[in-house]
Amino acid sequence: MSKEIEITERMQNEAEKQILEKIKNYDYDTVEYPIGVIIQQYHDGIDNEDGEIYIPDYQREFVWADKRQSKFIESVILGIPIPYIFFADVEGRYEIVDGSQRIRTLHAFLHNKLKLENLDKLTNLNNFYFKDLSIVRQRRIKKKSLKMIALSEKTDPEARFDLFERINTGSDELKSIEVRKGVHSGKFYDFITKCTENKLFKELCPISDKRTLRAEPQEMVLRFFAYSEDRDNYKGHVATFIDEYIKDKKQIFNSSIETTMESNFHLMLDFVKQNFENGFAKTKNAKSTPRVRFEAISVGVDLALHEIPDLSILNTDWIDSDEFKTHTRSDASNNRLKLMGRTDFVKNKLLGL
Repeated sequence: MSKEIEITERMQNEAEKQILEKIKNYDYDTVEYPIGVIIQQYHDGIDNEDGEIYIPDYQREFVWADKRQSKFIESVILGIPIPYIFFADVEGRYEIVDGSQRIRTLHAFLHNKLKLENLDKLTNLNNFYFKDLSIVRQRRIKKKSLKMIALSEKTDPEARFDLFERINTGSDELKSIEVRKGVHSGKFYDFITKCTENKLFKELCPISDKRTLRAEPQEMVLRFFAYSEDRDNYKGHVATFIDEYIKDKKQIFNSSIETTMESNFHLMLDFVKQNFENGFAKTKNAKSTPRVRFEAISVGVDLALHEIPDLSILNTDWIDSDEFKTHTRSDASNNRLKLMGRTDFVKNKLLGL
């Protein structure tokens, strides 16, 4: 047997061993239920959180615009095939793993909270609420079936989160941070969310309501900690870097680490408050904060404070310089040199270098 064949067989055996180790138990059934039944079961648990069908915390935010909701309802009425909705049996209740936007849209429509608009095909239904349809049409919509993949109680939580990530990663349904919210939920992510609720953070780092719904504050805070603590290991791919940082941090996160991280976060915010008139924003009345600008200032300040904890500066006029604007323009690259350049620029200016 040649050396090449030996290597190939060994690699194949190792690959097969890894496959068997990583295969998760996705025990499931394929079922269909009428829309009316599904929405009623979801509705029954909205207030008391004890319904047969519910949306987990990591999918709470509703992000579909009215136009998109209307197009979905139009598809349902026209009988256009709808992608499977994924449920998981959790303590006898169905947790929606994928499909929360569709369920909430149907719920809003059937409860007359959604007015149809901008329909391309059923133009006569524009401005209609569910109650405006004929009784016959209302019944037919409620009787339409939705196809579902129902994961059984044998499917472990890690497999549910993995499924959630694989369905949503790379799509417009959820941005990276929203996927992380489902995949990496736990004490560390709860800590990140707590940081976003800090009053000073909200004051210094304005973020629009739309971006807040898409978990932009969590993305900002995660980038601050990841770059501040592990900047030297950044290779140029943000999503991979942040995901690896979260995975590593989850394994070691405890009350002592939380205290240290929270202290560093507060010290950084206090310094920005004292020395930067507009905080992280470009102007005093800005409605939003560019990520690269937040990264440059927050990480640069943290790096400087680690070298001189009682750092005191006379002015920060350089914040309006062309050089800083170049470092933090909206299309600034996320490659390693660009990241190091903008964070080091702030650090060095603060240290008088």
